[in-house]
Amino acid sequence: MTDTPAYTPPKTWTWDAESGGQFANINRPVAGPTHDKDLPVGEHPLQLYSLATPNGVKVTVMLEELLEAGHDAEYDAWLINIQEGDQFGSGFVDINPNSKIPALMDRGTGTRVFESGAILLYLAEKFGAFLPKDAKNRTEALNWLFWLQGSAPYLGGGFGHFYAYAPEKFEYPINRFAMEAKRQLDVLDRNLADRAFLAGDEYSIADIATAPWYGALVKGLVYDAAEFLDVTSYTHVNRWTDTVFARPGFQRGKMVNRAWGEDSQQLRERHAASDFDTKTWDKIRPADE
Repeated sequence: MTDTPAYTPPKTWTWDAESGGQFANINRPVAGPTHDKDLPVGEHPLQLYSLATPNGVKVTVMLEELLEAGHDAEYDAWLINIQEGDQFGSGFVDINPNSKIPALMDRGTGTRVFESGAILLYLAEKFGAFLPKDAKNRTEALNWLFWLQGSAPYLGGGFGHFYAYAPEKFEYPINRFAMEAKRQLDVLDRNLADRAFLAGDEYSIADIATAPWYGALVKGLVYDAAEFLDVTSYTHVNRWTDTVFARPGFQRGKMVNRAWGEDSQQLRERHAASDFDTKTWDKIRPADE
């Protein structure tokens, strides 16, 4: 039994901007820009507009992995502050009509790419990297990439929202999404029991997409839910996470467009490889902040 009164949905739902909790100021039931604002453009063909959330980290890791592997994948990464509504500027909406980070503009081909999974696939095909050439293995990598794209909203928008961010804690949604989060971890753990990486022996965009979400979860980096979900019990996921997180490309990529945490781990904008040594926030922080 509960003392909370039952909720009866109205015949027609209307938006109450005050009921959105922590993210009420950036959520709304309509699309389109709220203001005119051009996006900055750097010198490289690849222009990334993003923030170091798990979806943003997928793409910056991919770009740094490409560079680590010797590909000509230099890029400019611009910070999109979603708390301040940068994603609703007209320039950003022109690239991503869904107003979500990340968004990529390939000025070399005039191609806009939005949705993080689509960006990973686009870059993998453009550079011929991190996606198996063999049809069977390629399909297996895509199986796991699309699994992640469909599963992560249950972890972030479901479990993460109700467990960590909702203005009130309610047992039913927390239980519902905790069950699903643990089921998904079990899916990964069983798959990784006899594989080095998600699609087999080859590191791929499936791993790059999944580690910022489920790797971060089992290492206690998101939602402060490690004990609640008993994440140490997923031994194969933890082993795989350790392997992926240790890669130099991952180590660099997770810093790009990061605007919180340790100052030395924040590279708010990235325009050259040397920026990791000279332009982290501890080196350029304004004196009055």
